[in-house]
Amino acid sequence: MNAFAPVAGLAVRAIDLNDPTERSRIETFVKEHPEGQLFHLPAWSRAVERGSRQRNHYLVAEESGTIAAVLPLTEMRSRLFGSALISAGFGVGGGILAKSIPAAEALADAAWRLARDLRCPTVELRGGLLPGGWSRREGVYANFARNLAGEDEAILVSIPRKQRAEVRRALGFDLDVRVGQDGDDHYRVYAESVRNLGTPVFPRSLFDAMIESFGGDADILTVSREGRPLASVLSFYFKGCVYPYWGGGTAEARRWRANELMYYELMRHAARRGCTRFDFGRSKLGTGAFAFKKNWGFEPEPIVHAVRIADGVASREINPLSPRYGLQVAAWRKLPLWLANRLGPPIARGLG
Repeated sequence: MNAFAPVAGLAVRAIDLNDPTERSRIETFVKEHPEGQLFHLPAWSRAVERGSRQRNHYLVAEESGTIAAVLPLTEMRSRLFGSALISAGFGVGGGILAKSIPAAEALADAAWRLARDLRCPTVELRGGLLPGGWSRREGVYANFARNLAGEDEAILVSIPRKQRAEVRRALGFDLDVRVGQDGDDHYRVYAESVRNLGTPVFPRSLFDAMIESFGGDADILTVSREGRPLASVLSFYFKGCVYPYWGGGTAEARRWRANELMYYELMRHAARRGCTRFDFGRSKLGTGAFAFKKNWGFEPEPIVHAVRIADGVASREINPLSPRYGLQVAAWRKLPLWLANRLGPPIARGLG
């Protein structure tokens, strides 16, 4: 365990997540903190490291031996996209979680010192308490979350009329729905979905590591027709909320409204598990995914990131909507699926 200089009576140190006692302390802090997220959990950091081979660094600030703040960091290394410390890697949140501003500032300072030691020119904090003096990035992403009704009919009624009609159409087709933890069909569907969007697929090992790390707090819901998977989503469950995280559909899914059925059935499944909130996750403004989530009656909540970049270093750009990637995205969409699945993971592991 590496200790950092104390700040205002706070001791900051890096935690060894292989220590079950340390993991338990962090889990308790995250679960009890009202702003604690799925991405703050040690299970997330450990799965990211195992599944993507990107090293984790977990910082905590303590006061009199009690945790006052936590910050999960992933050391992202990519030949194409450069190096950065991201909180949290492959997450849409996971920024500084703290009981006080001094504790948050102490972790921000420690993160920047660690980045310099690791020769990472960029630190990106995704939400949480944002440190003073850091640049802010906003107007790119929004998150979508709302309360989840408990009964099937109430869930259906809560969906806006036009989208509800699409769900009813899906219910009229001969589609099968199953929930489990077998990732084969999910990966095939997800890989085709992201190829069609023009982006490389994440390594299969990342999804397998997540399922292993979260156990019963993660599962996969798949919609099929005549034995062919059409849509599939890997979801997480935390503090009464379901997070449909990695999901997609094949080109054929649209014909059978498989995506609509998938999310409706996930709402029903989550409610039966006792969830009272549905977090649709983030989407980029102006995209089809953004419009899709609004059609379900979810209101966008702006997401703000805090970024610090070393002097003289260009900003790290991984947004596939950036004009600089236009030709690459168009070309990727035309790749045979087998080739996209072979080339994609080594690239995507650096996109977290």
